[in-house]
Amino acid sequence: MTSGQHTPPRASLATWPTPLEPAPRLAHALGLGADDLWIKRDDLIGLGGGGNKVRKLEWLCGAAVADGATVLVTTGASQSNHARLTAAAGARLGLDVVLVLAGSSGSSSSGNLALDGLFGARVVWAGEGDAGTLATAAEHVAQRLRREGAVPALIPFGGSSPVGARGYVECARELLLQAPELNTVVTALGSGGTMAGLVAGLSPDRVLGVHCGAVPSPATTVSALATPLTDTPCPPPALRIRLDQVGAGYGTLTEPVMSALTLAARTEGLVLDPIYTGRALAGLTAAVESGDITPGQRTVLLHSGGLPGLFGHPPTLARAEEGLTDG
Repeated sequence: MTSGQHTPPRASLATWPTPLEPAPRLAHALGLGADDLWIKRDDLIGLGGGGNKVRKLEWLCGAAVADGATVLVTTGASQSNHARLTAAAGARLGLDVVLVLAGSSGSSSSGNLALDGLFGARVVWAGEGDAGTLATAAEHVAQRLRREGAVPALIPFGGSSPVGARGYVECARELLLQAPELNTVVTALGSGGTMAGLVAGLSPDRVLGVHCGAVPSPATTVSALATPLTDTPCPPPALRIRLDQVGAGYGTLTEPVMSALTLAARTEGLVLDPIYTGRALAGLTAAVESGDITPGQRTVLLHSGGLPGLFGHPPTLARAEEGLTDG
């Protein structure tokens, strides 16, 4: 992290560090050595069902509280893990939460949305659109809240900003203590902040991001988020990013991802989600097949959570139920 930078306030939302667990049966199935593959269990972060966004929200909510915010406003897809955890963070900190989500009322009511309601968040449906459309809608919501006397804090899409990415600089420090000999951390690349923090804390050559289709220019996005956090320039060409797991788009289930979900479940009892962690493992599988990751290297797969989203993804549920057999 750049020396002399002002350190923003940080909210306490979880207990650290998260576990680093071996995955020998999964490693063997991928063609790696039994001690080569480990799982960083950020799905076990306690707040709100767990997940990587809690690390970002500690910094983002800390800044919001310091600024006197009374309500958090953020954006996401209808099954957004970030939205769910923002709702949980608001509940923990005594702040109201408004979620500006893509889609329309009644399009879904399960998975993360059920938890959004349980945590007491209010939802504003913004219709179909990209992150820019959602950001505009969120600003309109914030303006209305100000007129009503509230003090809103806009939390960025995915919690990804240089402030939020500090959470994964901290994760990088944890990993260096838990596995100082690690070669590569493999992570899903959604809104970019998770990979950016890891890159800032570890260096670009030790982080492999697997693009999930959430942003149009993943390398540029990660570079812009990581650069303010490090003394070393981080240009887009220096980043290791796989672009081959997006398939037909962000919300779609692909065969490599379904295979990854099944493999993790049946070798380690490990549940992944079809949008992020499933793509991360599919990308790791492809990296082993291409020789980008080889036996004898200490590799860490970041489990960034997302289990509730599995229950809001009907195609994946249907495929999973096909695996049921009569006793």
